Amino acid sequence: MIDCIFCKIAEKKIPAAIVRESGSVMVIKDISPQSPTHLLIIPKKHYATIMDCEDKELLGELLQTAREIAKELGLSERGFRTVINTNAEGGQTVFHLHMHFMAGRALAGRMG
Repeated sequence: MIDCIFCKIAEKKIPAAIVRESGSVMVIKDISPQSPTHLLIIPKKHYATIMDCEDKELLGELLQTAREIAKELGLSERGFRTVINTNAEGGQTVFHLHMHFMAGRALAGRMG
């Protein structure tokens, strides 16, 4: 997708604070964090929403990546939140499938 910021980040056409990268997924720091740890787990391939992605392996990789990050950052016991906003009413503002990973404080109320 030509005007998609996450596609440009995945293609390394614009800079981002990359935390981790695999062949199909990239993890970056959110530029407007809502918690002390706020990462975005994004597939490198463009899917506008989760409803557009039928790749079960990729969807599983998003969750597996969240689990691995939690372990690496010592957050698996303390707790963390994962959120996938879908479409406008679901709070999605960037239409490239992505998962928010938030932790580092007690999370309550508004998600995202």
